[in-house]
Amino acid sequence: MTSRSNVDPLDGYLLRALCALVEERSVSRAARRMGQTQPAVSAALKRLRLILSDPLLVRNKLDMIPTERGLQLAAQARVALDAMSVLVASREDFDAQRAALTFRVASPDYLAPSVLAEVARRIREEAPLCRLEVHPMGPDFDSERALADDLLDVIIGNWPNPPELLHTLLLLEDELVCLVRPGHPLADFAELTEAQYLAAAHLAPMRYSGLHRGVVETHLAKHHVARDARVSVPYFGLAPHVVARTDLVFTTARHFAEHYAAALGLVILKTPPDFPTMRFYQLWHERAHHSPAHRWLRAAIAEVGRAHAPRASIKAT
Repeated sequence: MTSRSNVDPLDGYLLRALCALVEERSVSRAARRMGQTQPAVSAALKRLRLILSDPLLVRNKLDMIPTERGLQLAAQARVALDAMSVLVASREDFDAQRAALTFRVASPDYLAPSVLAEVARRIREEAPLCRLEVHPMGPDFDSERALADDLLDVIIGNWPNPPELLHTLLLLEDELVCLVRPGHPLADFAELTEAQYLAAAHLAPMRYSGLHRGVVETHLAKHHVARDARVSVPYFGLAPHVVARTDLVFTTARHFAEHYAAALGLVILKTPPDFPTMRFYQLWHERAHHSPAHRWLRAAIAEVGRAHAPRASIKAT
């Protein structure tokens, strides 16, 4: 047996090989992904098994299956590779084509699918070695703590009053509209009156933040009125499908409404005249404010926002 003291330590190449092997579950596919020969990656796997004292991957009928420890180590290796990339990166520059970072963005699904899809496309094309993780948000989600603890890089929120301790960048500003099905009693009205709006039965997504009231509820509360919310759903993406089969009214941003109106044949109505606009923000912590990689990510998201809403501001705080 070889003494552990005589085994070469892990390096960046071996960590990348470990990640590629676990994700591709094939030596040949991992070799193609890394631009290496199959014997070179086989040798790397042999070294990894020796250093880490685990098979890491075991043979199956068609491919290789990661062991439990292999999966854990690969996840830790990705974190280490991210950290190594940050250590060697210039503070004045960020090479998107060569960087291998994981960007973590949290957002409820109140944005039209095309927005995050376009962000993903930009990252795939301009930073092909980077990964994008889109995290959900719930009523118990502590956004400030997640950003401060480096669990997330950017949060996209639409709170009427964003947290003061976070940096903010207006992603897009959009008018509120109502979605109804064709044949709905209100479908022939281009713009609803306040009386029509308050008399209607509404669908309202559940609050995703326990600390921040939604834009519609905030507006109605200022006028000391409330809408008649008959149905609540946990996901914005589910709401248009419910509207398509009921007499409910769903209030949302126009870019979101237009996406589902086209897909499901729904009717878009204007809200009463004094309704506010809906403002979507990027939010991030001071710890990442000057990071070149974070600046690149925020700029990419901001460009997508401008493409979806020409009125969007790019003033950061």
